[in-house]
Amino acid sequence: MHYRVPYQRPEPDRPTIVMVHGLVVSSRYMTPTASQLAADYHVYLPELPGFGKSHKPDHYQDLDEMADTLAAWMTTIGLSRVALLGNSLGCQIIARFAVRHPERIQAAILVSPTMDIRARTAHQEIGRWLVNALREPVSLYPMVMLDYMELGFRRFAATFHYGLEDTIETYLTQMNIPTLVVRGSWDTIVPQEWAEYVTQQLPQGQLVVIKRAAHDVNYNAPTELADAVRSFF
Repeated sequence: MHYRVPYQRPEPDRPTIVMVHGLVVSSRYMTPTASQLAADYHVYLPELPGFGKSHKPDHYQDLDEMADTLAAWMTTIGLSRVALLGNSLGCQIIARFAVRHPERIQAAILVSPTMDIRARTAHQEIGRWLVNALREPVSLYPMVMLDYMELGFRRFAATFHYGLEDTIETYLTQMNIPTLVVRGSWDTIVPQEWAEYVTQQLPQGQLVVIKRAAHDVNYNAPTELADAVRSFF
């Protein structure tokens, strides 16, 4: 599995953060926040099978398989217990990971967690995404388009389906670890009510709202997100 590691490295005893990308995109859109965190944490940015530069298996992995693949990759490169930071669909994968591999996760940062329980149809989610896209930096557009071309429509459609079918709320209550929920105030995919609901379901949840940030907070507000992560730790 392909992964990125920021050039700057912290002291050996600092915590490790593994960043989990969302739907369509590769780890590239996580690099602005990763660069901000790299001086203080050991940061890894994996790309799940089928995404980015990772191999493209014929089988389209569901969320459980993605969580297990992430755990296996951690074992391969020698990571035992980490904090997981995910955006969008990455938060759904983290919730599965926390339940399936609780001994491997010490904390979680859920940035713009999907899918809102009131919008679990394709047309609802795509409608919200189109509005949100107008609030993201223009520089994100070509990156998303390139990542989509590498992913392919069929893998996108299958993964999108798995995300829509997921009931993340049934896993949140089992995440008995410190968990930070982050929402951008301009995010139309993750309304404030849903972010608050997600936080309430978590045994150790806390919510931070970043002003003037859209859905991809890790790309459009990396400094503010990194500050929130440091305060959380």
